[in-house]
Amino acid sequence: MPLPGFSSAGDLPEGVHLASLSEVISRFATGSSARQTATASLLRIHNVATGTGKLKRFIIFGSYITAKAEPNDVDIVLVMADDFRFVDCTGEMRSLFIHDQAAAVFGASVFWVRPAAILKGTLDEFVASWQVKRDQSRRGIVEVTA
Repeated sequence: MPLPGFSSAGDLPEGVHLASLSEVISRFATGSSARQTATASLLRIHNVATGTGKLKRFIIFGSYITAKAEPNDVDIVLVMADDFRFVDCTGEMRSLFIHDQAAAVFGASVFWVRPAAILKGTLDEFVASWQVKRDQSRRGIVEVTA
């Protein structure tokens, strides 16, 4: 099922929308140089995260998946396998899992979690919580499928 259209506010409708990486690129990569830069970051992050062999879910939220012509960056949540070990990461891969370094190296806001570290609620509830905007309204987010 294709990604839905935008609301009058320029957001995807509330929900976790599943899409292939190619569908995300087709929908959100074109337009401004800011979109192209954010897309390059997205692809690089996906490649590095996949390279760990421990990526379970790849969630995109924020201005990149809106109608905004000039997104600020790309915002991502990585759900890693419970046996993922940050201490085994080096170089660029290590930077991906340190929020400030990810911003500097990848030009993105990256958050990550192992399901066993979620103290309240389920993994699906944790993922759904990324729909809440700063003003407490809700918007849709995208989960990249294989």
